[in-house]
Parts: sequence; structure tokens; C-alpha cells
Amino acid sequence: MALTGRDKTRFGGRRAAGLLAAGAAVALAVATGGSVTQAAGATQSGTATQASAVQAAKPKPTHTQIQLLAINDFHGNLEPATGSSGNINGIPAGGAAYLATHLKDLRAAAEAKGQDSVTVAAGDLIGASPLLSAAFHDEPTIEALNGMGLEAASVGNHEFDEGWHELLRMQSGGCLPDGDGQNNQNSCPDPKHPFTGAKFKYLSANVFFENTQKTLFAPYTIKSFDDGQKVAFIGMTLENTPNIVTKSGVAGLTFKDEVETANALVPVLKSKGVKSIVVLLHEGGFPADPKAYNSCPGISGPIVDINAGLDPEIDAIISGHTHQAYNCSLPDKAGKPRLVTSASSFGRLVTDVRLSIDNATGDVDRVNTLANNQVVTQDVVQDRKTAELIAKYKKLVDPIANKVIGHITTPSVVRTPDDSLESPLGNLIADAQLADPSVVTGGKVPVAAFMNPGGIRADLASNNGEVTFGQAFTVQPFNNFLVSMDMTGAQIKALLEQQFSGVNGPEAAKFKVLQVAGITYTWNPAAAAGSKVVAGSIKIGGQPLADGTSYRIVTNNFLSDGGDGFPAFTTATNKFFGGLDIDAFANYLTAHDPYTPVATDRISIGS
Repeated sequence: MALTGRDKTRFGGRRAAGLLAAGAAVALAVATGGSVTQAAGATQSGTATQASAVQAAKPKPTHTQIQLLAINDFHGNLEPATGSSGNINGIPAGGAAYLATHLKDLRAAAEAKGQDSVTVAAGDLIGASPLLSAAFHDEPTIEALNGMGLEAASVGNHEFDEGWHELLRMQSGGCLPDGDGQNNQNSCPDPKHPFTGAKFKYLSANVFFENTQKTLFAPYTIKSFDDGQKVAFIGMTLENTPNIVTKSGVAGLTFKDEVETANALVPVLKSKGVKSIVVLLHEGGFPADPKAYNSCPGISGPIVDINAGLDPEIDAIISGHTHQAYNCSLPDKAGKPRLVTSASSFGRLVTDVRLSIDNATGDVDRVNTLANNQVVTQDVVQDRKTAELIAKYKKLVDPIANKVIGHITTPSVVRTPDDSLESPLGNLIADAQLADPSVVTGGKVPVAAFMNPGGIRADLASNNGEVTFGQAFTVQPFNNFLVSMDMTGAQIKALLEQQFSGVNGPEAAKFKVLQVAGITYTWNPAAAAGSKVVAGSIKIGGQPLADGTSYRIVTNNFLSDGGDGFPAFTTATNKFFGGLDIDAFANYLTAHDPYTPVATDRISIGS
């Protein structure tokens, strides 16, 4: 069951303690995590009575140090990711069993200093996951995070990949009646150990049910520590979520402005005696140097404006979504420094924050609050329980993942685009969607297909030419449905222009060229937004496109709902839902075995 924002949890652990001498020792205490005092400690000489008197005269610590460990955008990467996604600046990083060990070691270091510790996350823990997790509806990832001691997490956009009803199951537990592996998924594959849900609290302050205006999950949680200090964590989902997830997955929900929502909660929290406030925000930024993971040179993006708008009473922002790594001190509206962090993605970094709380005010002392993004290196011993969990699911997923579905005549089929932004893998996926019989209805067969490039998550790899279902799933991990629909020639023209305008332009860096089948055209990079597609160049089935003619086309349900900045799809009519995109992809590879990549000659550049 979802918990309310009034729920309070007390952590175990020791009260922050340790007395240091005044002056230079104060700075040392801050640097090393000890508690700051205003007077020197007692000497070890003298009688027991003198020692007791000195002990009684010791002033109380002026600050409490609390460790805050944070991750974001884990995306079910139980095993270390491969390629560039599996390292930080060339250092191999990530993997749940290594992450669990690093978290334990960091907590042990904090405990040795007398500090309490709390572990939180900023969204996208599940969704767009590798097959090892996705084949079981991400239940293995939730189990792994439970074992790591995660306590609170904001809801990210990918938490809605299978819909909000499924997200509620992720919190509360239970099994799906999915036919014991139907559609290459299997909820609760071990009957002796049913899925019990997340032990941590999902938080969603700005996600409301349209009919009741109640939040999907608790908006915040308050953690009370043994010394009486309180810290509130507000969970925030990016407002733009409905534009980047499947419409059916968020039907009945409304997403409100992050800044307005968080600011409205500040007086609520203050009325409860809370002065230390942290926002877990699934939205982020882009540092100019992505390798500078413990700084944020030239940071840009939504996080900059959000930070500028948040109430100065909010003391820190743990962010995510952009998969970037940064550790910033940005000024709030009052000109005071505020900590803003992000820990990359896939469990490759952990942000280790030392919240310094002024015992006199109960508020965070920001000058003495520090953070460090630590690489989750693979030179530590793997956590035994997490490793055993992964081994269990690897055995269970083997029959699905290792099934050979076809062959390719090249080592791989790449998603790297040419100058026109068309790719060999994009063509393969579009061809598979166009050929899928599940989208044929009433005798109407699609004549063109459109695929969003952001939905192609990796190159199609092979084992000496053999392609397994697991390798195909890595390319298309979203389990989207295919949708056929009617669009006029004029609507298709508008669609193609939206590749270079609106949220996808006018700058070239924002262009989002759809991968196509059954259609050819030319676009002019030098032309103005709204008129980049060369007049008369569009052909479907080799024939010129006619504005008033209706064409049957196919795409995935994400694009069908207008996702990725393509509202033209929402104007289509007679929509019909077919099967899963991954099934169409796998079936096409089987039907065209062996497959040879075709030329990228469907989209061209000209004037």
C-alpha cells in the first residue's frame, strides 16, 4: 500500500558524536566528518572526579553529520553494462553486486565516525532494463535494491513503462498472471518466493489522480534520527513525463510543475518541525564537460531553472534523468549555495553526501555540507546475497535469452546514422514493423513505417553471426505495442517537418529523424524550420505523396501518442493495436535468415 507523507521512520544507528578542539580543529572536524564543537576536550590526567567534572562541562556538538547516499537511473542493470555505458572515464564501473558492496563500505565508514546514514534514489530504477530484469517485469531489480538498503526513491518516467497499475505492484508486491513466460516475460518465476514488492518508499509529489487529486504515492517522507534531527525527502517526477511515455501508462494521471509543487510543500514540512529538506528530482542537466563528474562546468538544462525557482528553504537537490554525472554548488534565489548532484546511470556512481546539520537551528549548514561522486569500481568483493540473486535469475532467463532467432551476414547491424540521419539498424526495425501481420486489420495493410531513433538502444550484436532473443531485446527493450493507423498525405508532411521543428529543432542538435520503411524523401539542412522537406520529394511505394490521399502507416504506441515531439501522430484515425515491437523484430529476423543490412538510401539530403 502507498504510504502517506505523514509517515515518519526512525533510522537505527548512532548519534553523531566526537568532540574536537576549537580553532583549527573545527575545520578538521568538518573535513573529516566529525562533530564540530566550540571548546577543547578534557585531558586524560587528573583524578576520576576531575575527569567526570571535565566530562560534564563538555559542550554539546554544534553540528550533526548525516550521510546521504544517492543513485539514479539504474534501469535494471543488475550486471555491469557493456561498452561506453559500462565505465566512468575508462574505469570499469557498475554492477549490482559491486554497488551493494560499495554502499556497505560507505555506510561502515560513516558509522565509524558516529554518523547515521540514509540511501535514496532519483528515479528510473526500473524500465528500459536489460533482459535479465525485464524478462521478469523488473522484479529482480526491486529485490536487489531491497537488499542494498534503499529507503526512498522518486518516480521516474521509466517507472511508467508498464503503466501506473504495474508501478503500484512494484511497491506493494504480488504476481502477474502472465502465462509463465508468455511473450518472453515471467512474473514470479520461483513459486517458493513470490514477489513481495519494494521495501523502500516510492515518492511522487507532483503526480496526481485526475479524479481525486490525490498523489499516486506519498509526496514526501520524513526521517527522524536518534538525536532528534529530521530530514524530509520530497519525491519529484519530471513534469514532461506524459510526452515521453506511453499514453495508456499514465491515463488518469496529471503531472504538475516541479517547482510549484515542491515550494508548496515547504510550509507543510516546516509546520511539522522539519527544517532540513532534500528534493529527489527526476530531471537533470548537462555539464559542459561530462567527464568532470565531481564538478559541473557550464551546466545547462532544466536543472538550472528548477534550482533557481525552488524555495531557499530546500537545502539540496538529488537529480537524474539526463544520465549525466555532476556535483554542483548552485546559488538559490537568496544567493546561498545549494548542493545539486547526479550520479550518472546504471549504478556506475554513488553520490556520498555529508549533510551537516546545525544543532541549534535544525537546518542544514550548507557551507559545511559536502558531496563526492564515487565510482562503483569492480575491484571489490561482490556482495554475496546480491550475486546469488543475479545468478538465480540468470539461470531462469537462459531459455529466453539464449534462443537463436536468426543470423546476420555482418558482425553487427549498427544504429550509427549517415549524414541524412538514417541508419542500417533503423531500416531493419522499420522493415520489421511494416511486415508485421499483427497490425493488419480489415484487409488494410500498412504501406509505410516510422521508428523513433531514441527507441533503438544498442547495435544488433551477434555471436559469429548468430542472433539470440537476448541480443534483439537489447536493441528494443521497451515492450511497446505496434499501432497501425490512417494518415493523409498532408498529415505525413506535417509529421516529417516535426523532425526538425518544435521540441526537435530548430537547432541541428535537436533534430530527430524517424527511421522509415516504404517511404523516401529528401530534406534540406539549410532550409528554415517548417520547410526542410524538399517539395515533391516524398514518395510512398514509389509514387508521389498526395495531400488528400489516406495512407495506412504503422509505428509504436509511444509515437502513436505523440511522443518525442511528434503530435502529428495524434491526428491519425482508425488506430489498431497489434503485437509487441520486440516480437515483430525477432520474427522478421527469423523470416529473413540470414539477414544482410540494406543500403541507407531512403532519406537523402538535397535542395
